[in-house]
Amino acid sequence: MADSYSIPTSTRIGHVHLKVSDLERALQFYHGILGFEIIQRLGDAAAFISAGGYHHHIGLNTWQSKGGSAPPQHSTGLFHTAIVYPTRKDLAQILKRLLENGIQLTGAADHGVSEALYLNDPDENGVELYWDRPREDWPRDEAGEIEMYTHRLDLNNLLQELS
Repeated sequence: MADSYSIPTSTRIGHVHLKVSDLERALQFYHGILGFEIIQRLGDAAAFISAGGYHHHIGLNTWQSKGGSAPPQHSTGLFHTAIVYPTRKDLAQILKRLLENGIQLTGAADHGVSEALYLNDPDENGVELYWDRPREDWPRDEAGEIEMYTHRLDLNNLLQELS
């Protein structure tokens, strides 16, 4: 497509809506561990959760998936939902909470522009928890283009934010 359209720069992703097999189990993770607020609940079929009182950042439902199994690892679908924390200290706080609750990370990376923790929710949906470095600190190449990378994130250094 040789179209000159460009999406408006103030466009944002509004929410993600996940099919889950067990609403209570999903709420234990997203509300109980990650701390999202339950905004509305539709019985045992759906719930809408958010940070800061927004109508919803994440929808969870069992409408087509109650008791279902996770999709095969090497299939199409959602790779992960990315949740942005305001500061590095906030990311350190959730890391500490995950560790205290026995939640296993599937990865942790420094991408230059951000630092990220990776894990799976109870339905094996990928979840990325991260914070963005200030734009002026993003790595750039000689031409001034953003140059992201994936390096190992030092979790002990991250946890030092809490000291």
